Amino acid sequence: MTIAEKQHTVRRNIVDAARPLIGARGFSAVGISQILEVAKIPKGSFYHYFESKEAFGEELLRSYIEDYLHKMDDVFASADRDGRAHILAYCQFWRDTHSGGQDGDKCLIVKLGAEVSDLSERMRAILESGTAQAVERLARIVGAGQEDGSVPSSVMPHDFASMLYQTWLGATLMARIVRSSRPFDYAWMDTVRFLDDTGH
Repeated sequence: MTIAEKQHTVRRNIVDAARPLIGARGFSAVGISQILEVAKIPKGSFYHYFESKEAFGEELLRSYIEDYLHKMDDVFASADRDGRAHILAYCQFWRDTHSGGQDGDKCLIVKLGAEVSDLSERMRAILESGTAQAVERLARIVGAGQEDGSVPSSVMPHDFASMLYQTWLGATLMARIVRSSRPFDYAWMDTVRFLDDTGH
C-alpha cells in the first residue's frame, strides 16, 4: 500500500467512525478532539489528514452520499421489477433505513442540510450535487416505468422524481420532530395515491 493509499484509508476510517456522532449531535457541536477520540486517532494528528474541519465535513458528506447512491443502485438492480415496483421498493428502503431515529448515521442530509448550508458553501454544493444525483437516478426509474406502462406518463420523470424525493425527505424531518414513523405512512400513501390516481 502506498503512502497516499494508506492516508486515504485512514481518512475514510476517521470519517466512518465520526459519522454516527455527527449524525446524532450535528456538525458544529462535535469538536475535533471528539472526532479523534471516536476514530481512535492520536490527538494532534487531525491536520495531518484534513486541512480543516470544513475539509473533513466535505469528505464526510461525499462519503455519505457515495454510500447512499450505491444503496440506491442496489435497490434498482433487480431485473424482476417494473418501474412502479422499483419506486415502491425505494420508498420501503427509505422507510426501513430511516425509521427509529436511534442511529445518527441514518439521515445526514436531514440532520446537517440546513446547518452546513449556512456554514459552508462548499459543503452546501456537495449536498446539492448529491441530492441531484439521487433525483436523477429516480428519474431514470420513473422513465423506465413510463416505458413499461407501470408508471403514469402524465408527468415528466424529473418532476415526479423531485416530488418523490422531497416528499420522503420531508417525512424524515417530520419523523424526527414527532418521534414517530407516522410521517412515513403519509409519504407512502401520497406516493401510492399519485401512482394510482393518474391512471395506473
